[in-house]
Amino acid sequence: MRVHVEEFQVKTRAQEEIVVITSQVEQAVERSGVKNGIVLVYAPHATAIITANENEPRLREDVLGKIRTLFPRGAGYKHDEIDDNANAHLANIFLGFHIVMPVVGGKIRRGTWQEVMLIEMDGPRTRHIVVVVLGE
Repeated sequence: MRVHVEEFQVKTRAQEEIVVITSQVEQAVERSGVKNGIVLVYAPHATAIITANENEPRLREDVLGKIRTLFPRGAGYKHDEIDDNANAHLANIFLGFHIVMPVVGGKIRRGTWQEVMLIEMDGPRTRHIVVVVLGE
């Protein structure tokens, strides 16, 4: 079994935003030489989310709006007493900081409209993304 690890950075520009990182992940998979296996996309951060979905502008607005509704900023969280970002931590815990996708024929097997996305919840920041490709 082959194991290939790469890291890259994403500079976010807003406190909350969605950044598509599909091409960076696909390039890492291609460089791995793995034809069939899995890819793990991981954000080693406690206030960012990794997911896959359609990259449509109104849907991105809907996603951020729903996250804001579910985890409103300044809602009296105890953690806000020391660091005003408890909502971002909660979103990370409940929505996830990594995804695993299949690699088939040397490419990520994703749905027609699926894009790999970083959701920034406490920016702007420089985020590190770790890509681990496992397989043969």
